[in-house]
Amino acid sequence: MVLGGLVFNSCSTKKDKFLNRNWHALNTKYNTLYNGNIAFDQGREELNSNYRDDYWEILPVERLEVTDEVKLDSENNNPNFIIAEEKATKAIQKHSMDIKDEERNPQTDEAFLLLGKARYFDQRYIPALESFNYILRKYTESDKLNEATIWREKTNMRLDNPELAIKNLQRLFKFERLKDQEHADANAVMAQCYINLKAKDTAIQKLKIAQAYTKKNAEKGRYLFIIGQLYNNLGFKDSANYAFDKVIALNRKSPRVYMINAHLKKIQNTEITDTNQEEVLEYLTELEENRENRPFLDKIYREIAQFHLNTQSDSLAIIYFNKSLMANTGERKLNALNYKDLGDYYFDQDAYKTSGAYYDSTLTNLVVNTKEHRRIKKKLDNLEDVIKYEDIVQYADSVITLYEMPEAERKAYFEELIAELKRKDEEAAQAELERTTAGFATFAESKGGKENKGKFYFYNITSLGYGKNDFRTRWGDRTLEDDWRWSNKARTLVSEATGEAVLANGQPATAISDEQKYSLDFYLSQIPTDEKVIDSLWGERNFANYQLGLIYKEKFKENLLAAGKLERVLALNPEERLILPSKYNLYKIYEETGSPLAQNMKQDIIRNHPDTRYAEILLNPQAVLAGNTDSPDARYASLYKLYEQQEYLQVITLTQDYINKFTGDPIVPKFEMLKANAIGRLQGFESFKEALNFVALTYPNNPEGKKAEAMVANQLPKLEAKEFSPETGSTGAGNWKVVFPFKIKDNEKALKLKERLEASIKDLNYKNVVSKDIYTLEDQFVVVHGFRSKDFALGYAELIKKNKDYRIYDENFVVLSNNYKIIQVHKNLNAYKAQILTPKP
Repeated sequence: MVLGGLVFNSCSTKKDKFLNRNWHALNTKYNTLYNGNIAFDQGREELNSNYRDDYWEILPVERLEVTDEVKLDSENNNPNFIIAEEKATKAIQKHSMDIKDEERNPQTDEAFLLLGKARYFDQRYIPALESFNYILRKYTESDKLNEATIWREKTNMRLDNPELAIKNLQRLFKFERLKDQEHADANAVMAQCYINLKAKDTAIQKLKIAQAYTKKNAEKGRYLFIIGQLYNNLGFKDSANYAFDKVIALNRKSPRVYMINAHLKKIQNTEITDTNQEEVLEYLTELEENRENRPFLDKIYREIAQFHLNTQSDSLAIIYFNKSLMANTGERKLNALNYKDLGDYYFDQDAYKTSGAYYDSTLTNLVVNTKEHRRIKKKLDNLEDVIKYEDIVQYADSVITLYEMPEAERKAYFEELIAELKRKDEEAAQAELERTTAGFATFAESKGGKENKGKFYFYNITSLGYGKNDFRTRWGDRTLEDDWRWSNKARTLVSEATGEAVLANGQPATAISDEQKYSLDFYLSQIPTDEKVIDSLWGERNFANYQLGLIYKEKFKENLLAAGKLERVLALNPEERLILPSKYNLYKIYEETGSPLAQNMKQDIIRNHPDTRYAEILLNPQAVLAGNTDSPDARYASLYKLYEQQEYLQVITLTQDYINKFTGDPIVPKFEMLKANAIGRLQGFESFKEALNFVALTYPNNPEGKKAEAMVANQLPKLEAKEFSPETGSTGAGNWKVVFPFKIKDNEKALKLKERLEASIKDLNYKNVVSKDIYTLEDQFVVVHGFRSKDFALGYAELIKKNKDYRIYDENFVVLSNNYKIIQVHKNLNAYKAQILTPKP
């Protein structure tokens, strides 16, 4: 009974007795806070296990993945930190002894500290700040004040107040006596603040102090590694290597990831020369062969690949780049770097398709809309044009080369090719047979194989396997269908560059039978004999080479490649429109590279093309200014005004002239798009569709080409419908028009009527609009828009006809706006008159 009374009295938080204070302190420390700290540690461990450092950038001082969003108490949060927060809150609510405005439970400040830290790691910085401030304000005698101050400044830093954090920490250093670990933590926070403020030299000094005071080797290794990164960033490689050596010297005392990355950073800081080449390779080989480094082989392989690339061992470099990709366990940035380096390598080797594939893989591993993502995307878009035009050149070269061969030489070439194809096929079939035979032999000796011996063919797995393999070797993979032995006929040639069969569009031919594959007559029959086809290929090849020259010059800054392509254009008897722009672009390349050929080319243009825009530019550089009336931009601006004035025929004629004149200029796709729109306005839907498709396919990576592609996909399907809406009754809802048809030759009459109609609208105080719309090359309309019903439109037409002030007797008809749009798009007025205006019997 007495014991029960003691326990009951000790539970009170309002009595300032020795028993009460110690009972609540013990319950707080060994019950509530103990469980809260366990949950907190589990949350930290979970964060650490899920967090992956980006060693390609300067590491954050604290291993914590921070998002830009500010979390609130009501949001979903880490369950371990929620438990820690609940335990801390429970300790405060049940065991706080706030008597006469003084806390008598010595564990309550630790509960508030746990509460703040749980909120901090859950990225709820405002509530965390409240907890730390409460400790500093309420518990002035607490031994946790310095720790609470450091955590508060960490929180201020996360709230993007690094200056305030630095100021408060400097005051802490000045007025308080700190333990070693507190010194380390405070200096680490200041270092991160200075990194955020781009004061990297000051951050280095703070990290040096932090690593000297900390007793935690994991922190020491991290701080030293960041010091090395900062020195690298400032360009002091020797100082950086000194810091990395200190990381390496910690060895197993610090996490191995810091040591491995320190090794790799040291190698990256080392300039490879003939004298140290063997030593660096030996260093890398030791890292590769060390069994403890297996988790880090992806980065080690990449560094070895970079070494071989720098020492011109290209094949070894490619092998190690691929080994790095295979060893990678999900680090997307490492994948992106490897794919990019491979893409760059194959681009330099002119293997554009392979290069494009690697750049495409690079993009999938980069964060969308970052600067690097946009740069690679732009390069890939440009590369698609390169691939397209290089394919055209390769195919045309192959066909033209075969066409120009003497007949005997052509036969010898194909006979040699067929012999080579047979040899390769036989070797492949033999290798496949040996592989499958070995596999089936192994299976036959197994328990399952022995069980199948002596069975009917279709029940014998071994025999069935042999049959399938023999069929695949003989016929390849065939679809189950009638006439499966016959391939689809495809016009096939052989690429001079690769020695492989290609279709007429330059793509590899896969759908030819064995009989065709080994037939000399088949190959010979595929070579064009019509001179028009060859002439067309000559033209396509020259234009493709010209486009490649511009792409290499403007987009890739590869002047040597660009000059080679443009010089080849001039050497292959190009059509007239390509000669002058090729010469001018060659002149610009020669001038930029300081070649003596620049002056020769300039004189060539001035002498042989004196009346051209390019000659004027060379003689008068001011001619290229946008304000000049002869510049492409000025021509386009004046042409667009004509388009707005519905001078569509003139626009179509002039745009074609300018397209020919300014071939190769970036403005040409804009002229093409303007021409397509003018064609659509004048000739209707089908012609517009054809013109848009031409722009989309000819300039796929140009903004105008992409716009045309979007219009083909989104706008044309909406315009395709030809069915007229019914106009039953006289009060159909919608926007109605009164239309007066005129011939183009009667334009004066149409203009006078337009003036009279505008006057009538003004007199009647209507809000309608009058316009003159081109319909076709021969016809036009004067249109009064904006009647809210058919009756209003008919009433207006009757009024201006009978009213003595107007007496307008010109032929007209009333039409629903949707139907007028269909008439203009499809140029089907006669169909409208027959379907809608003609009374039904």
